[in-house]
Amino acid sequence: MRKLAIIALALAGLNANASSLFESNEDAIEYRKAAFQLIRYQIGDMGDMLKGKVPFDAKRFEQRANNAAQLSTIPWEAFIAGSDKGDTDALPAVWSDRETFDKKAQMFAQYAQELAVAARSGDKAVIGPAFQNWAKGCKDCHKSFKD
Repeated sequence: MRKLAIIALALAGLNANASSLFESNEDAIEYRKAAFQLIRYQIGDMGDMLKGKVPFDAKRFEQRANNAAQLSTIPWEAFIAGSDKGDTDALPAVWSDRETFDKKAQMFAQYAQELAVAARSGDKAVIGPAFQNWAKGCKDCHKSFKD
């Protein structure tokens, strides 16, 4: 009986820790939306530089790429149980096919890290393909998991 109580307390602690980052499901949704908005800002500015809409600034691009690498790991912790309800564009597949979703999230973050490394070169010929991989990772996840 005592072992069962200890296991139950341990499991309760694990569950509490998983969602303790957020006060509510709405809080989790707001958090991930804010993270994605910051990511969109980085990708937009870098894309504009690569398309020639604004002058290419290697230092600014590198800063944006570094920001993207950090931000690309953040939103995923906010896809907690129950946060599929509310003001969210996340499709039910996020929760029903979590393994694929998590793999795509990991690839997105990996592509962002690779972009940050490429950006250090300051060479658009090196940066361009890394940026395209990251942007593709973003679109690939949207196709399957975003309304």
